Amino acid sequence: MPASNTKTLVSTQWLNDRINDPNVKILDASWYLPSMKRHAYDEYSTSHIPGAIFFDIDKISDQTSNLPHMAPTVADFIAALCAMGVSGSDQVVVYDGAGLLSAARVWWLFKLMGLDNAAVLDGGLPKWTAENRTTDNTIPQPERGKPIICTQQPMTKDATQISEATRSNGYEIVDARAPGRFQGIDPEPRRGLRSGHIPGSKNLFYKTILHEDQTMKSPDDLRAAFIAAGVVLSQPVITSCGSGITAAILSLALTQIGKTDHFLYDGSWAEWGLNPNLPIEIGDA
Repeated sequence: MPASNTKTLVSTQWLNDRINDPNVKILDASWYLPSMKRHAYDEYSTSHIPGAIFFDIDKISDQTSNLPHMAPTVADFIAALCAMGVSGSDQVVVYDGAGLLSAARVWWLFKLMGLDNAAVLDGGLPKWTAENRTTDNTIPQPERGKPIICTQQPMTKDATQISEATRSNGYEIVDARAPGRFQGIDPEPRRGLRSGHIPGSKNLFYKTILHEDQTMKSPDDLRAAFIAAGVVLSQPVITSCGSGITAAILSLALTQIGKTDHFLYDGSWAEWGLNPNLPIEIGDA
């Protein structure tokens, strides 16, 4: 089992040993596409890790955007953390009900806001329950946390910057969607989106960097997976996906291998695939 790192990934054993520590705050960041027919908050209400607070990815987002769950403003993020009882001195552990799907997105939001006090629970709730660890259905009522000082970091790219990146060849753009969607063979789960991928982007399906138990593979295996996907790791990397959720898994993996010059295309295919003026490619990269 890889060593736990409170800035990236912690094990179920690490969390279990600290489950009663008042300075360890647990966030359930479960999120699912409508096509998955799972309801994150309903599942949370039924069963969650004791003390976990629900982090609603869709609500804690830029509500002025017509794109799904774009990153919130610094002020809104701080307000959300305070409401959840999270203070700057706390260690945050984020998990989700799929294993490792949406938790990385919330980890990435902490990084975006300049905070290093969050880690993803490796394997998430499925691994926790498979190990017969305690769950609860009590909804916590936390005391307000103290406001945290946040400074947004330059970790995102927009469509204009992506367009420039495709022409300059100065970045590696890596798409976390399933191969069928990347190649334009399978339909997109959101209405109105074209099929295909950003010109010049590489495909690394996020599930290929996870073990069967949804824990993340070793740094050596992660590095090998990026290289096998054709990613030149000496270049800065931009991660992308359907709507900025699973792209964050690739961002977490890049951090695990020690790479710091990586960014996330927050609009991802939800934006690019909707705009008929933006070019697309079909088939393999």
